[in-house]
Amino acid sequence: MNFNRKQLSNDELLNIYKNILYPRIIEEKMLILLRQGKIGKWFSGIGQEAISVGVTMALQSDEYVLPLHRNLGVFTTRKVPFKKLFAQWQGKKSGFTKGRDRSFHFGTNEYHIIGMISHLGAMLGVANGISLAHLLNKEQKISVVFSGDGGTSEGDFHEAMNVAAVWQLPVIFLIENNGYGLSTPSNEQFRCKQFIDKGIGYGMEAYQVDGNNILEVYNKTNELAESMRKAPRPILLECMTFRMRGHEEASGTKYVPQELFDEWGKKDPINNYEAFLMAEGILTETLKEQIHDELKHGMDDDLAEVFAEPEIVANIEEEIADVFAPYTQEIITPTSSAKSTKRLVDAISDGLKQSMERHPNTVLMGQDVAEYGGVFKISDQFYKQFGKERIRNTPITESSILGAGYGLAIKKYKAIVEMQFADFVTCGFNQIVNNLAKSHYRWAQAADLVVRMPTGAGVGAGPFHSQSTEAWFFHVAGLKIIYPSNPYDAKGLLCAAINDPNPVLFFEHKNLYRSIEAEVPDDYYTLEIGNAHTVQEGEDLTIITYGWGVQWALEACKNLSIHAEIVDLRTLMPWDKEAVKTAVKKTGKVLVLHEDTLTGGIGAEIAAWISEHCFTALDAPVKRIGSLDTPVPLAKDLEDKFLGKEQLEKGLRELLEW
Repeated sequence: MNFNRKQLSNDELLNIYKNILYPRIIEEKMLILLRQGKIGKWFSGIGQEAISVGVTMALQSDEYVLPLHRNLGVFTTRKVPFKKLFAQWQGKKSGFTKGRDRSFHFGTNEYHIIGMISHLGAMLGVANGISLAHLLNKEQKISVVFSGDGGTSEGDFHEAMNVAAVWQLPVIFLIENNGYGLSTPSNEQFRCKQFIDKGIGYGMEAYQVDGNNILEVYNKTNELAESMRKAPRPILLECMTFRMRGHEEASGTKYVPQELFDEWGKKDPINNYEAFLMAEGILTETLKEQIHDELKHGMDDDLAEVFAEPEIVANIEEEIADVFAPYTQEIITPTSSAKSTKRLVDAISDGLKQSMERHPNTVLMGQDVAEYGGVFKISDQFYKQFGKERIRNTPITESSILGAGYGLAIKKYKAIVEMQFADFVTCGFNQIVNNLAKSHYRWAQAADLVVRMPTGAGVGAGPFHSQSTEAWFFHVAGLKIIYPSNPYDAKGLLCAAINDPNPVLFFEHKNLYRSIEAEVPDDYYTLEIGNAHTVQEGEDLTIITYGWGVQWALEACKNLSIHAEIVDLRTLMPWDKEAVKTAVKKTGKVLVLHEDTLTGGIGAEIAAWISEHCFTALDAPVKRIGSLDTPVPLAKDLEDKFLGKEQLEKGLRELLEW
């Protein structure tokens, strides 16, 4: 192994030695503790330390790194205290996630490290968002995100690379090519000869280095980083290496031929670098022993302290409180009495525009949102006022763009992502339910993101453009869900959603966009999230509904001359239990209505809650009305018969007669 020291001084070379040696010393201790049964799991990076350390040393201390399981060297090079790391690994309260996650599944803005989640590739798009913030802030900074060779098979890899290339984001996509994805060898994962061949397909530079040569990794990363800060662009960096132990210790290595261990054992990054320093007269046996002692100093004391920490005793109030970032909403009223008639589409556009004026750190991203104005023209002409830096057309990459929104939030931006249709959110499901929703609970990072979702049937759009998707997310802790039924609520609630630092899914019914209108204040204002609204008062029965269901309820009651109490939930999570309880007690009969298919819809949860908490106030069983348990059909008569509106009048009569 040839080492090129370039202009590095002896002291700098020794500092590199200390940095590459420290994670090995920690790992050797962890393997002893694992054999002793004192820790439960370990992902070993032995043999790959040169990559983590070399890359991190080449970066500025405030440039973000997004590592994986076997990148302990990233954390140690950034001087994250060993005691804090071990507390995290042991699931202790003093760890980064308060015992809520393990190993490197955490982030820390203090050290500018964003750890992984278990879903490979998910953090690649997040790095894009961080680097987009660098561009918007005109900072000469880069980010580095790690992927294993196995993770490059994920769609997130392609999406993130493509977006970074199109937007010329200063990101290094670092591939640790260690030959295996858990037990699956490279020849069963991909057909390309080497990953740098992929660079040309994305229109980006790609380089390959010996990932076991610490100076080669450091020098190349330093060279690229300096260049990218001056001329922002993405780069693919492939580091050739080998995993000397199992994917994690329990999986073993029996599936790996012994000759590979023999070959790569000779390329050990620490032994070879140590031999180089010895040959150069920079390191002596005495100094080597001194450095080992220095790095081990205090480790046993730290281990003893963490082991002595009590096991976590759950505090349910704290667990619930930490799901969302702390936030006390300010209700803002219009500054003047000026109003105008607005359709739902106009009110949403108005609220979006005024919010972007109010918050200069807001970025809108989505397919065709700039010159085209979005397929529903919500952002028509916005790019002329805010510029294409803030009104960003995206490739067709839902997952990567949602990830980029999360990265922007980490850098204290407010992101708004428009799904062209709510149905397409399936392609970004993982980012919403595993990154955005769990962010604050896991490591106290607010995911300040609004996902706008044009939703619903009634426009003859068929199975893939008409679904009601709100119930898919209703089950996921950490998300707020808003679904207005009219222009006034839509504007006030959208403005409120953008103010909220938590992830909000904002549903906009396509059939209502241009079919309803109302007097709406021209000035900026907000409405309370989590507060239902009584649309119509009545004594006969109560209808709990939201979205298009509100219009159905009003029409049905008029047709049947029913005096119903109609409650529009407006916010589905958190939903207004007190308003529901009051309305149920008022009439004693309740019908829960939604456009979504009946089985597993949000109405099921509300009906169950009413039965449990308002049973003594009921004069009849709680009735539910939803759409058929089929996909949404295309032809008008089929769609009409699919919708729950068809069953509503019959259901109301049955409830009245009970």
